[in-house]
Amino acid sequence: MKNIDVEIYLNQLISFFEKNPNDLTELIGTSMKETFFDKVREACTENVENGDEVTLTNQQLINIVLDIKGVKGTKEELEVINKIFVKNKFGTFCLN
Repeated sequence: MKNIDVEIYLNQLISFFEKNPNDLTELIGTSMKETFFDKVREACTENVENGDEVTLTNQQLINIVLDIKGVKGTKEELEVINKIFVKNKFGTFCLN
């Protein structure tokens, strides 16, 4: 069963990346788009099931990107990546 909040969040994220395709390419590359959005949907659904906010945390987004790219980062590398993402009342976005 699809959660409406998850679908709304995912549609907003997809819309953002459709308007800013270079941002998505810089984030995950060119061939992992569907995998990225599938993993975002899974994480959002898990958040809702756990009673958390539907929006992903910086760390969750970082973990998805690292998982897609097959990167096992050090703590220092993860801290640098974490500073790239900013969360505000409109959602999470990437500063690059």
